[in-house]
Amino acid sequence: MNISLKNFAAAISCASFLVAGSAVFAQENTDQQAPAVPQGWFKICTKQEDNDVCIVQNLQQAANGQLLTAIGLITVSGKVNRKLIQVSVPSARAIPPGILMQIDGGKGQKLDYAVCMPDKCIAEAPLTDGLIAALKKGGEVVFTSVNFQRAPNPIKVALTGFGTAFDGPAMEQSKLEETQRALQEKTLKEAEARRKKLEDAQKAATQAPKQ
Repeated sequence: MNISLKNFAAAISCASFLVAGSAVFAQENTDQQAPAVPQGWFKICTKQEDNDVCIVQNLQQAANGQLLTAIGLITVSGKVNRKLIQVSVPSARAIPPGILMQIDGGKGQKLDYAVCMPDKCIAEAPLTDGLIAALKKGGEVVFTSVNFQRAPNPIKVALTGFGTAFDGPAMEQSKLEETQRALQEKTLKEAEARRKKLEDAQKAATQAPKQ
């Protein structure tokens, strides 16, 4: 029914909120070290209307905060019952190849792109019990997208801790808020440090003796 699809869309809208925040931070702070985001695999759960939504995530970033790959295994239960895996990669991707997912070098599974936005492209596929079991047993998973120059971009993600995160409790809301607050504070402190450095340099330039 249309109402179910609408509710499902609302339910998964939170899947990329950490990813989006990281991407925005990267765009505005490409010349500095990015603040820490939760490392490895972690789970968050939330209530979306009449649905319970749990997402097991792993975020891979470059040193400057640029999004490399973000994985979200989404389970929705309630009025809507559905499971899927979403993988986000930088924009400027070749669309037809999608994203190739390989666990421990095995047979690849193609994830088709569902949407591309200015900062990222998101591919998705159904989350099956077989895929979950393979991820729990695996050592690493590789996600390969193809950029606009037709060059493959493989990103390796260790599966250490995946099973614990998937079967274990969700990250507490207070801890998640603490992480977000720490990120914001670090951003403000580093912005202030850059401003002071610039002011000191300008001051030194005006006070330097003329030759």
